[in-house]
Amino acid sequence: MQMDTYVIGVDYGSDSVRSVIVDAQNGRELASSVFYYPRWQQGLYCNAPQNQFRQHPLDYIEGLETTIKDCIAKAGGASIAAGIKAIAVDTTGSTPVAVDESGTPLALLPGFESNPHAMFVLWKDHTGIKEAQEINEHATKFDTNYLQYVGGIYSSEWFWAKLLRTLRADEQVRNALYSWVEHCDWIPFLLTGGTKASEIKRGRCSAGHKALWAAEFGGLPPDEFFSSLDPLLTGITDKLFKETYTSDVPAGNLSAEWAQRLGLSTDVVVGVGAFDAHMGAVGGQIEPYHLSKVMGTSTCDILVAPTTDLDGKLIKGICGQVDGSVIPGMLGMEAGQSAFGDTYAWFRNLLAWPLQNLLSQSKLIDAQTAGALKEELTGKIIAELSKQAALLPVDENELAVDWFNGRRTPDANQELKGAISGLGLGSDAPRVFKALAEATCFGAKKIVDRFISEGVPVKGIIGVGGVARKSPYIMQMMANVLGMPIRIHKHEQTCAMGAAMFAAAAAGIYPNVEAAMAAMGSGFDMEYFPQHESQAIYAKRYEQYNKLGGFIEQQTK
Repeated sequence: MQMDTYVIGVDYGSDSVRSVIVDAQNGRELASSVFYYPRWQQGLYCNAPQNQFRQHPLDYIEGLETTIKDCIAKAGGASIAAGIKAIAVDTTGSTPVAVDESGTPLALLPGFESNPHAMFVLWKDHTGIKEAQEINEHATKFDTNYLQYVGGIYSSEWFWAKLLRTLRADEQVRNALYSWVEHCDWIPFLLTGGTKASEIKRGRCSAGHKALWAAEFGGLPPDEFFSSLDPLLTGITDKLFKETYTSDVPAGNLSAEWAQRLGLSTDVVVGVGAFDAHMGAVGGQIEPYHLSKVMGTSTCDILVAPTTDLDGKLIKGICGQVDGSVIPGMLGMEAGQSAFGDTYAWFRNLLAWPLQNLLSQSKLIDAQTAGALKEELTGKIIAELSKQAALLPVDENELAVDWFNGRRTPDANQELKGAISGLGLGSDAPRVFKALAEATCFGAKKIVDRFISEGVPVKGIIGVGGVARKSPYIMQMMANVLGMPIRIHKHEQTCAMGAAMFAAAAAGIYPNVEAAMAAMGSGFDMEYFPQHESQAIYAKRYEQYNKLGGFIEQQTK
């Protein structure tokens, strides 16, 4: 490998975008930069009680340019820029958007600038629950089971439910929409200067896990499947895609416009995009049959296995099994929880609301001081709750179910709600927080149990992401609940690092992503082992969790 060979990994999360510049020879991080979406921070275009969560493409574009330029400046400027060979991108998903025939998101066009239906529909937007239910019912009418590779249940978090909901909800958008594109496919298209939606290279990851693409179907389900579901979908497959690409493949080269904007060369290769957890699993050095848990606002659990091992086996109730969606040549299987860190954030915000509201009204301190005080105190709440909850006995009475944003897996059902039981006058904040933390760990165990019951062994757990590195309390509890050791990857930004590894493979710096992973991976620096004295108690509480969950599910029906 030649000297001065650098790559850029870009990781779009729910709240921010992060870019890193990495030395492709050894994985050393030269610089990183984070950009928080300004419109999202203001809560624009969202309506949480209605489960509407939208993001404006300008947040993505501004963040892309800002973080990459900032990284280059921090790393050393033009001398570093000259050595950058490739960029790869991961995003949340399914986070699609309506585009015109040129591939431009409608929100960037006159008349659509403030229309939520013209924006990216974030993964956790559940406005398409009704549409997902219709897809599930409709699929039973066909001889071919078009849901067989997505666990048998279609989710409102995914591509088609969101498209159908958008077409029904807004006539102006419906008339202007030419195609429907995932965030992870649009950013590479943007960077390479694409001008035709029909030429967007669609990633195998997003297409297989969320859009019902399968090689066995010859691509997407036929037009008849969608047109008979709703005539509004007639002909849409002709405007989408038949071919998909794994993320070790170039989407193209950096366009002249973006090369100038970023201070880079048009020789820079741009890789095909994928979802954050899938690239994060690679950044976290995933191994066959070791479950990679990317833990942030939600969790996305990734497991890979040689395709020949499963020999046509279909795993019920997960978020898809797709050949090459994680590592080309292996089957990628996805599961996850719709709310993980979001559950803790909900409780933090619940506790902080009276303080924040009263500080805002206070005449004793100025607005700037009140704002700084609110931010400081709110930022310390979860750490203090964790500290106090860790002092409580394991076998306390409060019990919770973690479906605060519905259930992703096993068996997707976004209508489900969270619950807390066993409350009494002694139920203080640490005890309730402990119940919520346990619930998220029990939800993780449900996923492991599903893989095992379906004949897929789970030989180990790899923890990556912010929660994995920053919350010893949660990770020790999870090890106790799962009864398995959990290795924590050394690199905090494993999704961005995974994108960097894919960039190196797409540019041909390494022959494949496994070689990039081996050369650029930084290994593990923490491991949590089960505390056997707690396991019997957690096993009993897990049974109670399952019973409470069953009751909540019956009430929802």
